[in-house]
Amino acid sequence: MKIVLGVSGGIAAYKSTEVVRLLQDRGVRVQVVMTEAAQEFVRPLTFAALSGEKVITGLFSSGPEAPNLDSAVEHISIAQSVDALLVAPATADVLAKFAQGIANDFLSTLYLATKAPVIVAPAMNVNMWEHPATRANLRTLRDRDVQIVEPGSGYLACGMIGAGRLAEPEEIVTATLERLGITQDLAGENVLITAGPTHEPIDPVRYLGNRSSGKMGYALAEAALRRGAKVILVSGPTALQPPSAAETIFVETAQQMRTAVLDRWEKATLIIMAAAVADYHVKNISAEKIKRKASLDLQLEPNPDILGDLGSLRHVTGKRLPVLIGFAAETNNLLENARAKLGAKRVDAMVLNDVSRADIGFNAERNEVTIVTSSGVITVPEASKRDVAQKILEAVVRIRQQQATLSPTSVRN
Repeated sequence: MKIVLGVSGGIAAYKSTEVVRLLQDRGVRVQVVMTEAAQEFVRPLTFAALSGEKVITGLFSSGPEAPNLDSAVEHISIAQSVDALLVAPATADVLAKFAQGIANDFLSTLYLATKAPVIVAPAMNVNMWEHPATRANLRTLRDRDVQIVEPGSGYLACGMIGAGRLAEPEEIVTATLERLGITQDLAGENVLITAGPTHEPIDPVRYLGNRSSGKMGYALAEAALRRGAKVILVSGPTALQPPSAAETIFVETAQQMRTAVLDRWEKATLIIMAAAVADYHVKNISAEKIKRKASLDLQLEPNPDILGDLGSLRHVTGKRLPVLIGFAAETNNLLENARAKLGAKRVDAMVLNDVSRADIGFNAERNEVTIVTSSGVITVPEASKRDVAQKILEAVVRIRQQQATLSPTSVRN
């Protein structure tokens, strides 16, 4: 997910740095667009360092000899690729430009070119905020479905007291994500997620593994971050880039994954075991590369059952903490096998994957799952793994709510 943050001129511009950080904490990419006046308050280099993205400061970028013609249409390409346009702070001047359709800089031109949701967080002097022209512009923007994050009241930079102070960064970020349909219902939660395969070495160059890409687990980590959670991602070998806001622990083998999980599980309020852990490892790993031969016999031993271990551990004290979600990769007798695992591993829900299909599940961009609980099943139709991740988390939230209703002591404060 990518959001453009427009920063306009005003003393509140410095607070936009906190908006960048909070969005990144939720796994969101942020590209900053600054008006000329904004650059008088905060240097573009500050936002570039924080966001890791190019900061756009003008409609045309000048080089040593001539303007960069590619930048002339950059507002179009960005307008078509972002998930939302957020302007914080939004001055009276920016509100007027947006309302009247004036496009004389990059930010105002981008506003006209994008069809993404637009959110503005005004900040200005109280008299400017209450002026009939500003009120009329706000009505126009609301009529166009622009969301207004109302400013707060108090002491203003000009020395006056009243409305016009930029809303708190957390409020701005929450409003932006909710506009995108992402609630903050996991705020305060510590979520532990496993993802990817494990590789069990045979010799220094070979291993046993499976076709898991880690895409589902990584999508869950990103989705949990956007819903306000703190995320620990324990990842097997993948080609994916983990969310920058997640604490990521890289492992290779099932035993390493087990150690990483058991070292951290007690601090988690929610555990989602999406990794495809290898069921076996080689009993005698060769210290040297095994030479090619007509046949090769490998003696395999079972790997630890990490999910089963967690299911047992959290019941030792009689408390059902944390919520535990498992994944079941099946090719036949799907519901029967998933229900059996649900009971055997003592988990709150089992997410069933049909891995017999090449178009979903392992190493695919899309997925279709069935969430099995003791009270029934929830079918999640085929969609992108990003959308499926949100549906899984929605189901997890409902499980938490049901547990809180049945047994208030079972939910960690």
